[in-house]
Amino acid sequence: MRPVPDLVLGAFGISSGALIKPIGSGHIHQTFQVEDGRKFILQRINKNVFTRPEVIARNNRLAAEYLFKNHPAYLFPTPIPDQHGNDLVYAEDGFPWRLYPLIQNTVTVDFVTSVQQAFEAAKGFGLLARNLEGINCDMFEPTLEQFHDLSRRYEQFESALANAADSILAQVSEEIALAKQFNFLVDEYKRLIHSGTLTLRITHNDTKINNILFDQTLSKATCVIDLDTLMPGYFIYDLGDMVRTCVSPVSEEEFDVSNIAFRKEIYDALLSGYLSEMRPFLSPAELAAVPFAGKMMTYIMALRFLADFLRGNTYYHISYPDQNKVRARNQLHLLNILIGAV
Repeated sequence: MRPVPDLVLGAFGISSGALIKPIGSGHIHQTFQVEDGRKFILQRINKNVFTRPEVIARNNRLAAEYLFKNHPAYLFPTPIPDQHGNDLVYAEDGFPWRLYPLIQNTVTVDFVTSVQQAFEAAKGFGLLARNLEGINCDMFEPTLEQFHDLSRRYEQFESALANAADSILAQVSEEIALAKQFNFLVDEYKRLIHSGTLTLRITHNDTKINNILFDQTLSKATCVIDLDTLMPGYFIYDLGDMVRTCVSPVSEEEFDVSNIAFRKEIYDALLSGYLSEMRPFLSPAELAAVPFAGKMMTYIMALRFLADFLRGNTYYHISYPDQNKVRARNQLHLLNILIGAV
């Protein structure tokens, strides 16, 4: 079976004899590199996760138009429309596809291995936020409702806790106790939101390092990619997810929590890179919230993994039964380290 429907190839004017190969390490969408004399990135959007893909397309188009007008030299990947001018092409199964030009001489990395990489990635995400400063947030819709709302995530955890079988609860009793122990972070989040301390901006909201394209030397960030969650948010979401995913030398999949550590030099580089672009736009009160960012995002992911385990692993893809338990324990351990370190 062809990995890409002929209907989709035809709509984008791609030859049926094109060379198509899967690429990327994402778990949500299916992504392919396509060559038919030209090179493209073709992606199938998972409409089971992003139930309104047209909102993604509209948000991205609004951002592209603003950036083209106000920052024309800034590289912002935009879809290539089909032969009728549509950014999305729907296959027979109802899943939408989109086509991007391949940005030549660039690479992605899955793990931060140097201070320079951390600085450049954070600077890249900061530059996107800086260049979108001033855009009307009211024109944008959430692509995932309350995606980084810590209050909502804690409520979902409590609901999963209340409905879980005793046999499941017994398997994660230590993780549950730790998750409850850190719920003072929910109060801090509520205080920040309700006090008006944070300015609503258009943020990326998924700032893992593999959502930055680097030049082939890995010395400079070329552009930001994976713009599905480009929507209204707070700077702590972007900065916090960078901290969560970059400061430890191991990923959230690590079994052995003794391998989880806080790399201060990476943390400092992340802050330096991001603030090199965004500091002029952040209020003193927002700058005071910088240490909270990584803790908040790490706690969110711990709660989400733990709640999914309690619900029977219905959201995150797993390759073994205890994977969400391992992920939750991992993130809770990292959170404990962050609370003591920043």
